[in-house]
Amino acid sequence: MSELRFDGKVVAITGAGQGVGRAYALAFARRGAKIVANDLAEEALDALVRQIGEEGGEAIAHRTSIATAEGGESLTAAALDAWGRIDVLIHNAGILRDATFAKLAPEQLEAVMAVHLLGAFHTAQPAFRWMKENGGGRILLTSSASGLFGNFGQSNYAAAKLGMVGLVRVLALEGIKYGIHSNAISPYANSGLTGGDMSDDALLSPANIAPTALVLCHGDCPSNGEIYQTAAGWTGRVVIGLTEGYALTDKKSPEELFAHWEAVRSSPTHELATAKDLVGVLKAKLGVDSLQ
Repeated sequence: MSELRFDGKVVAITGAGQGVGRAYALAFARRGAKIVANDLAEEALDALVRQIGEEGGEAIAHRTSIATAEGGESLTAAALDAWGRIDVLIHNAGILRDATFAKLAPEQLEAVMAVHLLGAFHTAQPAFRWMKENGGGRILLTSSASGLFGNFGQSNYAAAKLGMVGLVRVLALEGIKYGIHSNAISPYANSGLTGGDMSDDALLSPANIAPTALVLCHGDCPSNGEIYQTAAGWTGRVVIGLTEGYALTDKKSPEELFAHWEAVRSSPTHELATAKDLVGVLKAKLGVDSLQ
């Protein structure tokens, strides 16, 4: 098939200074996109913009927090000021404030929600509004295995990341008639947050996540309102569905329902109880003993 190109497209990426966001920025730039790179890590951001320029691409730095409505608005404004359009919005920025639920402090909850979930609203809404009036575009929000499957000590992070799924479902419904496709990506990769090996040859390198983002943000991709788990070059769609269930004959009887509870809770293939269970599935899919 022909190469997936983004010539003439403007792509805005939050959290682009390092890790997965940096991998996205480089991948899109190398395929012709103009990049608005958002991050608060100034040195990393400057290095990224410089590298893209040295490779013949175009990029500008956006150093404003997207945890406020004004910050999110300014990201789209920066794209419009520089190039007059915004074709792709990727919200990738994130922080961790891990604590067990009993010990979680309000400020730990609020900080994570502000960057992840509110940041998604603040960045996606102005981009969505422009796309709605100008022929469409692509929005990619970042979920997580922690949000989809749960992870000990990450109630704040998991709630924010699953919130991305609900948001992206609504964006998909409201945007499709305007040519806006919205999806969620759940990347499992080493990053600045995890402290793992981010070199290009590492199995969990952020570079191995970029192909999925490129596909989901390309104008020919049909996906809309969907969730994709990706790691180490493997990608699979995460499905929210129903079991066969059980229909009560006596609709007022909890006893009858309890007697058939196993039918209600019957499991699909690869039911994951926690984010850690994903590691086992990935090892089997990739045929490796370790993901390090």
